[in-house]
Amino acid sequence: MFQSRSEYDRGVNVFSPEGRIFQVEYAIEAIKLGSTAVGVQTKEGVCLAVERRITSPLMIPSSIEKIVEIDDHIGCAMSGLIADSRILIDHARVEAQSHWFTFNEKMTVESVTQSVSNLALSFGEYDRKAMSRPFGVAILMAGVDENGESVLLHMDPSGTYLKYGAKAIGAGSEGAQATLEEQYHKSMSLDDGMKLCLNVLKQV
Repeated sequence: MFQSRSEYDRGVNVFSPEGRIFQVEYAIEAIKLGSTAVGVQTKEGVCLAVERRITSPLMIPSSIEKIVEIDDHIGCAMSGLIADSRILIDHARVEAQSHWFTFNEKMTVESVTQSVSNLALSFGEYDRKAMSRPFGVAILMAGVDENGESVLLHMDPSGTYLKYGAKAIGAGSEGAQATLEEQYHKSMSLDDGMKLCLNVLKQV
């Protein structure tokens, strides 16, 4: 006899009869409540832009940090629970520096993303060192590898990461993604990419 959905909700390591892990799905839904973030990849580089929500006139805008540097060739934007992102960002920074000290070369954008993805999958009820729930944050990882190739990757709470030419995450991601699909083209310049990011955020 199958358990009810509420009973499957409580466990992060248990699949439902439909093959779903509800806690991961809830974490993905949490991202839809966050600020909209947009990434656009061009041949010259990658543009990142994030909506900055000012909820009070007393709030200092510069204290809202949603685009951060991982290494001197990698940056990332996030949406969702920003407190969760700090753990992933600190891990990415340590991995990038450890790779540089060990191999005397910069870590590729995809390798950094894969390392963060492995940490994102480390959640469960029985490992005290791991997170007890999925990370409620999505990340746009952007950078330029040593071969000159610009890369944009999207990672969600399930630990899945994919390469994109342009990607939007957060509250207005559906409309923003539709605009990107209409206006993005691979041959655009970095300036055109920046204009596209700003136009998308204005429409959100």
